Amino acid sequence: MGLTSTVSSLSHVIGASISPPTLVYYMPAVAAHAQYAKELYERIRREFPELRIYRLWDKAVGPHPTAMFEVNTFTPHQTGAFFSWLVVHRGPCDVLVHPNTGNAVKDHTELATWIGRRWPLYEECLNPTRSG
Repeated sequence: MGLTSTVSSLSHVIGASISPPTLVYYMPAVAAHAQYAKELYERIRREFPELRIYRLWDKAVGPHPTAMFEVNTFTPHQTGAFFSWLVVHRGPCDVLVHPNTGNAVKDHTELATWIGRRWPLYEECLNPTRSG
């Protein structure tokens, strides 16, 4: 799958979410981080079955500069509960939460909230019509 089709696929998934997407980043080259991320992914599936969790990417994809997975919530209560839980249980992972206002660049930069370290994003992937 090429970068353009991957970004298009991610844009469709992200654009369809009701509440802010939560993206959990990890460093796949660090064995302990990759293992923790996989365990966290499975723990979220077990402890939050009402949430939508997408595939675990083991490489950078779209605007995201490292491996990650996405979780969607559907109500303000779920969003608050999950956000609070991640603050405590994210381990070495970093978390990006952003709205979907229709302005992908602004959503992922100015309006984004981070738990842990802020990662630089590939902003050119967020606005494919902008010449670069």
